[in-house]
Amino acid sequence: MKKLILLVLILVQVSLLNAQNVQTLYHTGKKYLTTTLEVFKTDKFGSTYSFVDMDYGREGVQGVSMAYWEFSRGIKFWENPFELHVEYNGGFGEDGPGYYPINDAWLFGGNYTWNTKDFSKIFTLEAMYKTIRNTNYASFQITGVWTIQMFKEKVTFTGFADFWREDNTFDGVNTKYILLTEPQLWYNVCKKFAIGSEVRFSNNFAAEGIGFKVNPTIAAKFTL
Repeated sequence: MKKLILLVLILVQVSLLNAQNVQTLYHTGKKYLTTTLEVFKTDKFGSTYSFVDMDYGREGVQGVSMAYWEFSRGIKFWENPFELHVEYNGGFGEDGPGYYPINDAWLFGGNYTWNTKDFSKIFTLEAMYKTIRNTNYASFQITGVWTIQMFKEKVTFTGFADFWREDNTFDGVNTKYILLTEPQLWYNVCKKFAIGSEVRFSNNFAAEGIGFKVNPTIAAKFTL
C-alpha cells in the first residue's frame, strides 16, 4: 500500500510537467535526506503548483520515512493578478513500529501576485480558510511566496512563509499556532543545475517540535 501511494503521487506530478525541478537536500543537523519534485504551470484559466517531499532515513527509519504532497490551483477568468485558490495537503510517515497519517487539509481562498515587468521579482500573498482532518475543521492560513533573481539570474532567492491555526500537543504542552518558513538561496551553475541551501525556520511545527527551531540544509537542484 505504501509503495502504491508513492507511485500515485509521482504519476500525478509527472502528468503536470511544464516548469519542474528535482531538489535534493541534506539536513546537516538531523542528518537525513529529502528529495522534492516541484511543478509550476500556468494557463489561460490560472496556475497550478504542486510538490512531493520524501524524507529518507529520518529517525533511523530505512528507506522512505515520510511522504508529503501539496497541490494547489489558482483559478481566474479575468485579466488581473487576483486568483481564487484551492489547495490540498496530505501524506504519511513511518516511525519504526508503523505508519502515521499527516492529517489531510483542504484550503479555500484567494491569492494576489505582484511582479516586476521582467519577472525578476515575484511575490504572492494567499489568504485561505483551512479545514484539517481530525484537528481543526475551521481554521485559517496566510502564506507568502517569493522569488528574486539577482546578478543576471546567477543567484536566486526564493521561498515561502506559512502561518496557520492548528491545535497540537507536545509532551503535554498545548499549542495553537504554527509558523513555518523555508527560504532558499541558489547559485545557478547553468540553466539546468543549481547548488545552494534551504533553511527551515519553524515554531510549533509538528515535524520539528514545540518552540522555535532551525533546520539548515545543503542542497542541489536540477531543472528538467
